[in-house]
Amino acid sequence: MAPTKKAGVLGATGSVGQRFILLLSDHPDFELSVLGASKRSAGKPYADAVEWKQTTLLPESASGIVVQECLPENFKDCDVVFSGLDADYAGDIEKQFVEAGLVIISNAKNYRRQVDAPLVVPTANPEHLDTYKTVKAQANGAKKGFQICISNCSTAGLVVPLRALKDAFGPLEAVTVTTMQALSGAGFSPGVPSMDIIDNLIPYIGGEEDKLEWEPRKILGTIAADGVTFQNIPEEDMRISAQCNRVAVTDGHTGCVSIKFKNSKPTPEQVKEALRNYTSAAQELRTHSAPSKIIHVLEQNDRPQPRLDRDRDSGYAVSVGRVREDPVFDIKFVFLSHNTILGAAGSGILIAELLLAKNLI
Repeated sequence: MAPTKKAGVLGATGSVGQRFILLLSDHPDFELSVLGASKRSAGKPYADAVEWKQTTLLPESASGIVVQECLPENFKDCDVVFSGLDADYAGDIEKQFVEAGLVIISNAKNYRRQVDAPLVVPTANPEHLDTYKTVKAQANGAKKGFQICISNCSTAGLVVPLRALKDAFGPLEAVTVTTMQALSGAGFSPGVPSMDIIDNLIPYIGGEEDKLEWEPRKILGTIAADGVTFQNIPEEDMRISAQCNRVAVTDGHTGCVSIKFKNSKPTPEQVKEALRNYTSAAQELRTHSAPSKIIHVLEQNDRPQPRLDRDRDSGYAVSVGRVREDPVFDIKFVFLSHNTILGAAGSGILIAELLLAKNLI
């Protein structure tokens, strides 16, 4: 069957934009219709405007599309617009698109704290997309724009197992996480200089620890009584401490996590079982990109590893290993997720699939 919805991509020449294009190039539900970039790229065929950095060849379906400026009128026929814009530019541009009645799914950080903008990891909190039902109902049939935010790339890998364990064993009192984050998370321009990362590790990523310490509290929070805003878990009810490091890995963010539960103390075997059995609406609705398993529990002592495990379920799954008791908290484990798929463009695609499955676009 031919694709049923038209999709646009903002920031199409950047690293996240390129990943959006790859994932949309042969998608059964979405036709890649409009590509947006800066004025200097506008008017050029995409193949001439982009410095293609993906390991997969530039799709022919995208190469001849003429790049447009990132203006709402150029995207007026799109059912959904994916934004890979850098945060320095995303704020004003995305606001214009929403005001023009377009649905924006953004990888930028600008609107993640906005109280009425869903912050979504599609395999962790897909129900937060249901606020768009209320927004559409309140619009009384008028075209209504909507802002949806993709989480930080490392948050995505952390919050999926946290959701599984919260569902199984109740509230989480405290979480510590130390990440080892891939180079692709910094993009390729300017990215991380090779002389800074070869034979080295960088124990600082600007703004990253703050995102990891608050984003899960919104993602694991609830929709407010008004049906359009969100209530974060209070900081005093779930404390999170994060330390973030950049390492010489191309793709795949790894994190070492310790958890203290508020009302229970499950055994490692109970934790593994809860992780293995966790399911999501993406699977129930049979969306195209939904992983067959949301969480892969690995029993080998030295897994997960980025090179070996990042592509499980095409990068949409989280791998968890080394589940064991924690002598200070209750449980500790290691997680791995693909930062440019589940942690970026792939989440955006799966969010759009959920919107389509829920008849919201």
